[in-house]
Amino acid sequence: MSAGLIGSGGWGKNIARTLHELKALGGIAEVRPELREQLESAYPGVPMYHDHRALLSSELPAVAIATPAATHFALAKEALLAGKHVFVEKPIALSSREAEELVDLSEQRGRVLMVGHLLLYQPAVRWMKDYLASGALGELWSLHQERLNLGTVRTVENAMWSLGVHDVAVLLHLVGQVPERTRAVAQTVVQPGVADDAYLHLGFPSGVQAHVHVSWLWPEKRRRLTVIGSQGMLIYDEGTQTVTLHRKRIGDGMKPLDEGEEVVFQGSAQPLTLEIEHFLECIRDHARPVSDGRSAVEVVRVLEKATRQMERA
Repeated sequence: MSAGLIGSGGWGKNIARTLHELKALGGIAEVRPELREQLESAYPGVPMYHDHRALLSSELPAVAIATPAATHFALAKEALLAGKHVFVEKPIALSSREAEELVDLSEQRGRVLMVGHLLLYQPAVRWMKDYLASGALGELWSLHQERLNLGTVRTVENAMWSLGVHDVAVLLHLVGQVPERTRAVAQTVVQPGVADDAYLHLGFPSGVQAHVHVSWLWPEKRRRLTVIGSQGMLIYDEGTQTVTLHRKRIGDGMKPLDEGEEVVFQGSAQPLTLEIEHFLECIRDHARPVSDGRSAVEVVRVLEKATRQMERA
């Protein structure tokens, strides 16, 4: 099974390398001549295209799209209409209407549509999903996600769209529900109209609440998910790929109990490799991806609502 790649700059070069390592890189479409020269040297024998339409007209059964977010919808639609299975980087589109159109088209054409919600393929996140399902943490109460750094300032996407897509996808995945309440606030400082720092609060039908704080205007790098349950608490550190269980809870008589902590999971596998392998397996087995188009639509809906609320504030 081979797949073509549209876009090889930024994150795309990592997808190219991963496909090549999996012996599944069937061609690359890249508009920049200097990048095509580098790719020809790195991947001799792999067809190179200066126009994505030439790649889509090839016999390759699948394509991965790693271009700027604003182009995802048009390119994914074109690929589906060409009969290709499609892996598209997050976000699937910049509106839920466009995202739903892609899902409908993939279902009509009988093609796999998978979205690059990379964190869902982190072994640590998979472990947490199973751990929560086991009931070992008791009743799930809340989740708190932080993605903060002094980072790249975007000129079109606000901080929530740029940094929070993965986090919203993980929260919906772990809770296993679509939120019924959304509230968002943000601050715009560096440039007009593009929020630099944002808070998102989600309420789910089960009573679980989730909270996200994203910022590219922060003094230290912090990528951490805290999960609070009735019988304990988990902290997932994305930097170290560890999950720590804190045996802390409120006991009888409202007395706080602390029975220590331990690292209960240490990740090691490469999530991008697992993600691309999953895409190829879903094509082969006619299976539904973990990060399929339907789940991606719900992520976009949350971000749309959050953006409207931030703009009104």
